[in-house]
Amino acid sequence: MRRLITPLLLAVTLLVLGLAPPAMAADRLTAVFSLTGTTGKFVVSNPGTTAVSGWSLVFDLPAGVTASSPQNATITQNGTRVKLTPAFYIATLQAGRNTEPYSPTVNLSAAVQPTSCTVNGANCDGTGEPPPPAAPVVAEYEVAGTSAKFIIKNNATTALNGWTVVFDLPAGVTASNAQNGSLTQSGRTVTLTPAHYNTTINAGRTTEPYSPSFTVSSSGAEPTSCRVNDVNCDGSADAPPGVPGNLRSPVKTTKTVSLAWDAATPGSLPITGYEVYNGTAKAAEVTGTSATVTGLTPNTSYTFTVKAKDRKGTLSGASAPVTVKTNNPSDDTQAPTTPGNLRSTAKTSSTVTLAWNASTDNTGVANYDVYVGSAVATTVTGTTATVSGLSPSTEYAFTVKARDGYDNLSPASAEVKVTTADIVETGYARVGYFVQWGIYGRQFFVKNLDTNGSAAKLTHINYAFGNVDPVNLTCLQGVTKGTTSNPQDPNQGDGAGDAEADYGRPFSAAQSVDGVADTGWEKLRGNFNQLKKLKAKHPHLKVLISLGGWTYSKYFSDVAATDAARKKFVSSCIDIYIKGNLPVYNGAGGPGTGAGIFDGIDLDWEWPGAEGHPGNHVSPADKVNNTLLIEEFRRQLDALTVTTGKRYQLTAFTPADPAKIEAGWELAKVAKSMDIFNVQGYDFHGAGSDNSWEPNRTGHQGNLYADTDDPYNFHFSVENAVNEYLKAGVPPRKITIGLAYYGRGWQQVTDGGKYGEWQAAVGAAPGQFQEEAGTRGYSNLLASVPGCTIRHDEQAVATYCYTGNNGQWWTFDDAWAIGKKTAWLKQKGLLGAMIWEMSGDTGVLTTALDNGLK
Repeated sequence: MRRLITPLLLAVTLLVLGLAPPAMAADRLTAVFSLTGTTGKFVVSNPGTTAVSGWSLVFDLPAGVTASSPQNATITQNGTRVKLTPAFYIATLQAGRNTEPYSPTVNLSAAVQPTSCTVNGANCDGTGEPPPPAAPVVAEYEVAGTSAKFIIKNNATTALNGWTVVFDLPAGVTASNAQNGSLTQSGRTVTLTPAHYNTTINAGRTTEPYSPSFTVSSSGAEPTSCRVNDVNCDGSADAPPGVPGNLRSPVKTTKTVSLAWDAATPGSLPITGYEVYNGTAKAAEVTGTSATVTGLTPNTSYTFTVKAKDRKGTLSGASAPVTVKTNNPSDDTQAPTTPGNLRSTAKTSSTVTLAWNASTDNTGVANYDVYVGSAVATTVTGTTATVSGLSPSTEYAFTVKARDGYDNLSPASAEVKVTTADIVETGYARVGYFVQWGIYGRQFFVKNLDTNGSAAKLTHINYAFGNVDPVNLTCLQGVTKGTTSNPQDPNQGDGAGDAEADYGRPFSAAQSVDGVADTGWEKLRGNFNQLKKLKAKHPHLKVLISLGGWTYSKYFSDVAATDAARKKFVSSCIDIYIKGNLPVYNGAGGPGTGAGIFDGIDLDWEWPGAEGHPGNHVSPADKVNNTLLIEEFRRQLDALTVTTGKRYQLTAFTPADPAKIEAGWELAKVAKSMDIFNVQGYDFHGAGSDNSWEPNRTGHQGNLYADTDDPYNFHFSVENAVNEYLKAGVPPRKITIGLAYYGRGWQQVTDGGKYGEWQAAVGAAPGQFQEEAGTRGYSNLLASVPGCTIRHDEQAVATYCYTGNNGQWWTFDDAWAIGKKTAWLKQKGLLGAMIWEMSGDTGVLTTALDNGLK
């Protein structure tokens, strides 16, 4: 019987016989295996002239044999393949030395010899080709059951300062519970960043014994792609996608050619789409494996090819070409019959699925055009279609026409009208603003939303606020710069921001949603990290970044002014907040660190085409440009949906004042792009912190109905505001009404026989904070203004309190008012309520809101 001598067994045999092993490269390690009973040992030697660090040893065992109980190493086994990673004290082998007396040993389930062996990718006996030069940095993945980790190796001669691993998991697999690092996941893509103590890897060292580990939701799940510092984890050169195969044309007409092909094999990175070429010109770009090229000339030959494209934009080689000649229209002039029984079979908040009965034609039906109104939404070859990119709570009219191969169109089918589902598909929206600065004087943390019960009751959290870069006219992040203390300073918000609160500030265990303190070295800290933890605990929550606000709206007119400016601004906001590419700040941030936190954008432009904060830029073109800006956000968010499969929400804080609506809002147009109009339901009256508003007369700030006693010549109310939106055609299930979790107050208010209501005053009452005269959070107001007797205006539906003649008078929402307002909004068929802002309540008002909306 002949016996196959493997390289490993050859090395063992030569040593036993006292013969010299084959010649080898001087810089390679060797490994010799010995077996005592069922205990195997590898003695690893460095015969070279320089030290070798960060080595590992891989061997195969016969089927059914397992290795366990390692000493001087860690072990992983997948099937028959076993990997030994040395303990840190033998991870570097000096020239001319070996691992004795600390050689790695393992217990085997049977007394067998390994069937193969490599050390650092080369044969253990030193034969064969030497391994390729080591890449400067590599990341090795290990998984056992649901426990996974990456070992990062620095093969360079200098220290590696900073690394990030980005990898893709199979569809449906999630990663969590990171140790020795932190991770974020967006779709299938996971970004792994180190803890502070393994950020720097010295020359020739690895992250062991502090390699980042985590849990995968599917046992044995392997990454489908892996990059460390944007280089393949195994150090190999980037491989482009494979070439698409079997390009063919299943259907053609006089002006169109439909193509299909087999999916390409991914290279180093996942495939994100395909480019279709007509000759040398790109004719289409799609995410699937079919496309229809339009705008062709009848009776003309065209040659098409297809290339696959990966996530980095690398293209494959071109497919084999296919030549197709468009049909001659004179060959057939008979149109297909009309499609019948058009119907809707399913819908979501952004899609409608349609089906119809097939048409007939003398030469055969080529495809069907699906119309939304008078525009073609999609063209399909079958008798079903899903129309996407629609707006929630909106009625659409659909028809279908059949087309034959000679571009003869049938008459339109009977029209079917379908209203898309609500953005909140059951029940009512409860949108709460969380203010960035609440963690300071208010001492209100994201954790408070959980502990006071609000997180379980809200549907949305809007994080306030993001600013506009005054120089670059992009979304501004990565700075910590306060506003000036003068509210009338026209430059008050220029360049201001608080990256420290957003993602730089470490929180203690007592301030953390999950009770785990920040070390101060994480890439994501601050409010953003806490919002991420809150979403993990309450998966139903949607979190949106609110851009603008009273102080940060100065440059909205500029970013909306031109098509180029709009595209640039929107792209920057999506890059920072939706893709999570936070600017590096104080050791935090970096590519992908904020991914998965925000589910959309909330626009708080105060106000387009009208006065707002002193110094705001205002243009007569703001009204039209506001629409175009909102449409650009919708367009770019929908484009991202094609890549990620997740729909992103777009909402706005919108005015109650009819004059401001007229100046800045094309309501019917923007309703096609918007998911929620958060209509201002407060601040109808107030003194202002600097007495610049209405300091000399009290007034309700959030009355539901116009007050018959209101002495002003304009009469603000929630009802009047909402009616402006309904009259303009905004669907009611896109409207929330604003609630005030704070009060506005005046001092030295006369009684007037009306308990101070609509009476003379002498400026703003002392506020909760020195710089905010005239305002107090609801819970602070009740606790800090003694003798303020609460009264309810039943006619206007407004709550106020009064301390007595020449005392303080405050206007606010309480549980009674919220109960009345929720009953009204339900009767009107509105979407729900919005809250400014959550720090004012200990949970009492949110409970009242929740009860009212059940």
